[in-house]
Amino acid sequence: MQPNFDGVLFFPVTPFTETGAVDLDLLARHVAKGVDAGPGGVFIACGTGEFHALEPQEFGDVVRTAVETVAGRVPVYAGAGGSVAQAKLFATSAKDNGADGLLLLPPYLVEVPDAGLVAYTREVAAATDLPVIVYNRNNARYTEASAVEVAKIPNVIGFKDGTGDLDKVARIVRAVTEKVDEDFLFFNGLPTAETTQQAYRAIGVPLYSSATFAFAPDLALAFYNALESGNDALVNALSAAFFHPLVRLRDTVPGYAVSLVKAGVAMEGIPAGPVRPPLVMPTSADLTELHSIISAGRAVLADALAQAR
Repeated sequence: MQPNFDGVLFFPVTPFTETGAVDLDLLARHVAKGVDAGPGGVFIACGTGEFHALEPQEFGDVVRTAVETVAGRVPVYAGAGGSVAQAKLFATSAKDNGADGLLLLPPYLVEVPDAGLVAYTREVAAATDLPVIVYNRNNARYTEASAVEVAKIPNVIGFKDGTGDLDKVARIVRAVTEKVDEDFLFFNGLPTAETTQQAYRAIGVPLYSSATFAFAPDLALAFYNALESGNDALVNALSAAFFHPLVRLRDTVPGYAVSLVKAGVAMEGIPAGPVRPPLVMPTSADLTELHSIISAGRAVLADALAQAR
């Protein structure tokens, strides 16, 4: 049941036509291009894939297309979340359409007490036998006690953090590994996770999702390899030229964590179309800045490669 996520994790966008329909042909091209670049896993129809904006038939089509395109080369995990009824429906659809596992996103809107969050996780996990990674973010915030409790659910195998609360996450990592499973998986799930991954590694969180991989896998992989090999100079150079400017741009408009990625995918040759409301696409000025940021990152990478020759 335990997958081997060796490398950068790829979170594809969901391409839409200009009239708003899911474009499965473009999705297949996007996923194929990403998998050819060499990720450790594909997480389809999750946050970057606008999970929240998909209806059940679309979700199933998206998952099936990704599974068929990946063809077993790496694990394919699909998003599930929202109301408990919707989460169970999507979990079942993910299973039926060949996904290898689930990323459980938060329930919709409501304030969530510990006991309710555990019950939500338990009920969705029981809908299939798929491995489940829980997502600690927004209104679904686990404590040490609730994290330990859900980690004991047989098919819950991982914990992904999107809060940035390193103190609490460090305590959760220790509690789960000591009381449940020393091989339990932990992920950094903050947007543009590269900017915080050094800190997460220090508290025992070695895995992370990379939104950058969806549109600039060369930069995402260069950063990952530099981090793994201890090349601090390249880590710092890529952070200064690319990742930090990208975060500054991302933070100017709510939802840019998704729409900038989709715009980047289009810049790289796959016209992924617009985002669905309530998200908005970047302005022309912000698109120009995004292009400049990508170019600056690639200039750093080119310089590093030239020095290595």
